[in-house]
Amino acid sequence: MHLYDVWFALIAVLWIGYFFLEGFDFGVGILTKLLARDEPERRVLINTVGPVWDGNEVWLLTAGGATFAAFPAWYATLFSGFYLPLLAILVCLIVRVVAFEYRGKRDDERWKRNWEHTLFWSSLLPAFLWGVAFANIVRGVKIDAQEEYAGTVLDLLNPYALLGGLVTLALFTFHGAVFIALKTRGDIRDRARALAGRTGLVTAALALVFLPWTQVDGGNIRSMVALAVTVAALVAALAANQRGREGWAFGLSGVTVAGAVAMLFLALYPDVMPSSLDPAWSLTVAGASSSAYTLTVMTWVAAIMTPLVLLYQGWTYWVFRKRIGVEHIPA
Repeated sequence: MHLYDVWFALIAVLWIGYFFLEGFDFGVGILTKLLARDEPERRVLINTVGPVWDGNEVWLLTAGGATFAAFPAWYATLFSGFYLPLLAILVCLIVRVVAFEYRGKRDDERWKRNWEHTLFWSSLLPAFLWGVAFANIVRGVKIDAQEEYAGTVLDLLNPYALLGGLVTLALFTFHGAVFIALKTRGDIRDRARALAGRTGLVTAALALVFLPWTQVDGGNIRSMVALAVTVAALVAALAANQRGREGWAFGLSGVTVAGAVAMLFLALYPDVMPSSLDPAWSLTVAGASSSAYTLTVMTWVAAIMTPLVLLYQGWTYWVFRKRIGVEHIPA
């Protein structure tokens, strides 16, 4: 196995970590409008992710930076071809940060309501657009012989990609609802568990179309195993949620997220960006990677720093592990 194969796997792990953690962040942001009934409940939902949302976003920076360093050709083609949707995601993430920080800066109902609308849309749109982007990467886009994207933005809005966006939107909403049920107490906990059951069924209906479509279109034995794990984890998460086992339900919904992302990367390999114009023009892990020296230096840095980051983030979740309810919200 070459180092570029290792780094393709590591980048897949980084994206799995990002979608596992930021997925329930997006879900909580969406559910501030769908689940919370009043001001104290909205504050409860925001406080469930308050100590961790900014740390979760670090995984995106790491995944993007690792892609730039390990596979510069992939990074260049991806960000030039997907410039507008990725810019939209970036703007949403920036605005979302401001919404978290500014919502409580003024004791004015209209001020808070506007930032809550902002939080909702800046959570919903990235949850949808990430699915559209990754579905297009796996399906293949118009890459010419110069490794440049030759299509338009409208080419990215094909039925398969739009379905992928709906899958990630539903899956992250389900993941967020399960997380809220795990982190809250009282009536909002019961309603979150009930809503998780409904959103989980919607996720299952969409995934049972999208994932087999992916497998038939360009899958392999490895991606078929990931498909089976994803479906089994989703069914088990729904069952655990139905029985009120929130910890198991959250862990299994996380496995569902991880399995779905892993399936996409396994279906993609050994390409990093297939060309729909000519398979010979596809970007591969070998052709798009950096030099062996660069990958060696990156490997040593990752081996030293990654365990420290994981320990620190795990400690953060442990410190803020207790449930909260409206009784904990001061007037």
